[in-house]
Amino acid sequence: MNRHQSDERVLPSTVTWSCPTPLVNSDRVLIGHGGGGKLTADLISRIFLPHFKNAHLDRLCDAATVAAGSAQVALATDAFVVRPLFFPGGNIGDLAVNGTVNDLAMSGAVPRYLTASFVLEEGLLLSELEAIVGSMGRAAKRAGVEIVAGDTKVVERGRGDGCYISTAGVGAFAPGIDLDPRHAQPGDVVLLSGTIGEHGMAIMSVREGLEFESPIVSDSAPLNGLAQTILRACPDTRVLRDPTRGGVATALIEIAQAAGVGIQLEETAVPVQPPVAAACELLGIDPLYVANEGKLLAIVPPDDADAVLAAMRQHEYGREAVVVGAVVGRSELESSVALTMRTSLGARRVISMPIGEQLPRIC
Repeated sequence: MNRHQSDERVLPSTVTWSCPTPLVNSDRVLIGHGGGGKLTADLISRIFLPHFKNAHLDRLCDAATVAAGSAQVALATDAFVVRPLFFPGGNIGDLAVNGTVNDLAMSGAVPRYLTASFVLEEGLLLSELEAIVGSMGRAAKRAGVEIVAGDTKVVERGRGDGCYISTAGVGAFAPGIDLDPRHAQPGDVVLLSGTIGEHGMAIMSVREGLEFESPIVSDSAPLNGLAQTILRACPDTRVLRDPTRGGVATALIEIAQAAGVGIQLEETAVPVQPPVAAACELLGIDPLYVANEGKLLAIVPPDDADAVLAAMRQHEYGREAVVVGAVVGRSELESSVALTMRTSLGARRVISMPIGEQLPRIC
């Protein structure tokens, strides 16, 4: 592997240093507030929930389940500020479609319609914009959804980083589906649809100029088909979650905290591609905390685990699905511990929620 850099280094006359672990009690917005960890949770509970509080929002799921006449529908919204706009395996456009489709799919709904809002920076090449929009159209077709409304704003040069995209989506539920993190219970099995860390490391490899024998490509993909495959195999599935910001670790900690249980992972069972593992080691990052955009976690009753795993492996986006752990009673762990991992040496490692942002601007 090679890390490209100039033979000569020119340092600015004034160097600004920043602490990698930001102060939690800051009176200003920090980059870490967008990382999906403790700072994000604090921002939501301190600023947003007191003003927006309602029963739907209090569940803190990626999509809300609301009534539309006599029907129940799922609603989701997301914003995308990834840098760079184009990366190995995709761009901000297909990422925006897949991200919102997946938020709907993790609620158990079948995604139907999306809206898209663009904030464009003066000077963005129209050819780049067309490439982004074209990829959104192809991603929507692949996911079986339609983009039915939108909006466009333009900001002055230097104010918009090229392009930001916000999307919203609506999906329909099949009868009897009720996924909720609070449903996880001791004895349940934790399944993972494939290798982790590709999206975050694809972004970072471009930013840092890293090259590997096998290139790292984002796993960005629509997971609605895989989610429905799981639900057909096991209508009693407890939870589905796509581990995006904060990675697998943060997603499982949030589930465990919501259900009042513990989760134990097996280190040797968590799949990581060798180039991703190498990039994480080089950058000092744990793959468990790296964002994924085409993987999901499923928590299912133990009697259904084999059938669900077999069904997942028949799907395009679940061929490398594995069992990675199990749900346990909180009494089996210290009261403050939600997630642990049994290492390859047989020791137990406590996995904590990250405070801030290890990899900013990855989605």
